[in-house]
Amino acid sequence: MIAILGATGTTGNALLRTLTAQGVPCRALTRTPHKLAGTVAVAAPVEVVPADAADPRSLRTALKGCDQLFLSMANQPNQVELEIAAIDAAAAAGVEHVVKLSAPAAEPDSPVAVSRGHAAIEAHLLAAVPHVTILRPYAFMQKLLLLAPGVTAGNVIVGAMGQAPCNYIDARDIADVAAVALTRRQAAGTVYELTGGRAVSHPELAALLSSLTGRRIAYVDLDPAEFHAHLVRTAGMPDWLAWHIVEIQQLAVNRPESPNSAIEDLLGRAPRSLEDFLAQNRAAFA
Repeated sequence: MIAILGATGTTGNALLRTLTAQGVPCRALTRTPHKLAGTVAVAAPVEVVPADAADPRSLRTALKGCDQLFLSMANQPNQVELEIAAIDAAAAAGVEHVVKLSAPAAEPDSPVAVSRGHAAIEAHLLAAVPHVTILRPYAFMQKLLLLAPGVTAGNVIVGAMGQAPCNYIDARDIADVAAVALTRRQAAGTVYELTGGRAVSHPELAALLSSLTGRRIAYVDLDPAEFHAHLVRTAGMPDWLAWHIVEIQQLAVNRPESPNSAIEDLLGRAPRSLEDFLAQNRAAFA
């Protein structure tokens, strides 16, 4: 049995849809089971089980009888503690294979705090369970929807990336890779850096949005400290999350991003395109 921890999240829910569409039974673990009611049209049975990473006992109970786990949690200040607790619960329950959603630059000395945290989680995971697959995707296309209020209200997107390209990947592609790793053992047991088909700078993104909306969308480039203040003041972000976004953008500045062939190699098709994603979500930017 495959368990999905984070089944209401962007990638976890996409994985749930992919597996059930393929007829693969799975168990969705979530703190909010009601959010999954009626959201997935299934061709295979789904067990929706309440579980909370902050409650190891609930996790051990929820994971009983599962031999594989997809581990995905939202970025948060106590993410390392929660994911390590989930890993320990999985090991205690006899889970043999964990597919972990990680982050680029997951290194102990990464300039991105969240990436340093993922490095610590990965190290713990590798020591805890027999088989591990790690997915390190770049920026999610779905996160671009956070730009919609600025586009609709002021015809601007704001950032701190200058001309640096950013590689966006659709979370549905990440989910499809996770499904392959969970259902085809020959694809399991490695680290996959996952990218979209091309890297796009913020000025190029503004041009794409201009074409999409028929309005002139401008890119406003700020220095990192100004961008942090903007995110806290305008978007109401907590300080830690605003700094995380600043760090991720500065990582793209300091480590130029370019696509690789992982999606095509694993899925036998090209990654979903940024243009198609924006077109599918045109109404959000109207």
